[in-house]
Amino acid sequence: MNLITPPEHPFAQFVRILGKGKRGARNMTREEAREAMGMLLDGEVEDTQLGAFLMLLRHKEENAEELAGFTEAFRQRNPAPSIAVDLDWPSYAGKKRHLPWYLLAAKALADSGIRILMHGGGAHTAGRLYTEQLLDLLDIPLCQDWNQVEAALRERQLAFIPLGAWAPQLQRMIDLRNTLGLRSPIHSLARILNPLGARCGLQSIFHPGYQAEHRDASGLLGDHAMVIKGEGGEIEVNPDTACHLYGTTDGQAWDEEWPALSALRHVKPETLDASQLAAVWRGECEDGYGQLAVRATMALALRGLGMAREQAFVEADRLWAARKVSS
Repeated sequence: MNLITPPEHPFAQFVRILGKGKRGARNMTREEAREAMGMLLDGEVEDTQLGAFLMLLRHKEENAEELAGFTEAFRQRNPAPSIAVDLDWPSYAGKKRHLPWYLLAAKALADSGIRILMHGGGAHTAGRLYTEQLLDLLDIPLCQDWNQVEAALRERQLAFIPLGAWAPQLQRMIDLRNTLGLRSPIHSLARILNPLGARCGLQSIFHPGYQAEHRDASGLLGDHAMVIKGEGGEIEVNPDTACHLYGTTDGQAWDEEWPALSALRHVKPETLDASQLAAVWRGECEDGYGQLAVRATMALALRGLGMAREQAFVEADRLWAARKVSS
């Protein structure tokens, strides 16, 4: 009898790199990460390999080289459309402790002419409030393709596009969250992609230690980016605590520490009433925590566009006062 050993699947090597035990496992090189993500994006892996790869990577924790390689694989297959945008604003976490005040910051900045692309991966965790759920309330354009994004940016300077509309392969991986029981590294990767090549990519990474890795990955890619540990995982400065900025400009890393804006911590609301956002926008009521969060988040975005910290806060106050409250 002639027994033939079945050939190993080409993707098996990448599962082995990550899962070969405490002594045998290692980080992937940038080139290996690029090849592995390329196979994932091209649908050249089995579902069992996909799940194993994502969970092993989550357990190991992805590093800057891997993030850069993953991003390069995506960009090779999805070249950025020629649409001018100032800020790339990923929104993938959802909020559960405070309202998503960052949305008012983005609206006020857009009213001043700053072009902002927001994107997100859907409401995947119960008990959280997501950007996608509030677009109608706050009159933020929902777009389903790049042509709609271009029109929204031209007319409103602000557009939101779901991840599934421009990266369905990645959305499928994110949707495995409830099958695998954990978020996968794709939640982190989506924040770094900057699909339109914005002047500055804002990123919020909640888990300690990941902020510097994301900043360094953007640096390897030659992108201008700023990373924070945003409130709840969204790009929103918590005014009750100090905020560390991890930046990269022209390949050079920089750090900046912003002190808390409030001497005392605000009481967390018992429930999240989204209508409060619209009321504060229209000037019908005030919210001490929310308005400080909006101010600091606007300043953060302006800092990412090159303003010094002090100037950014002054400009944030001016732009908030000049917002179009009817919109």
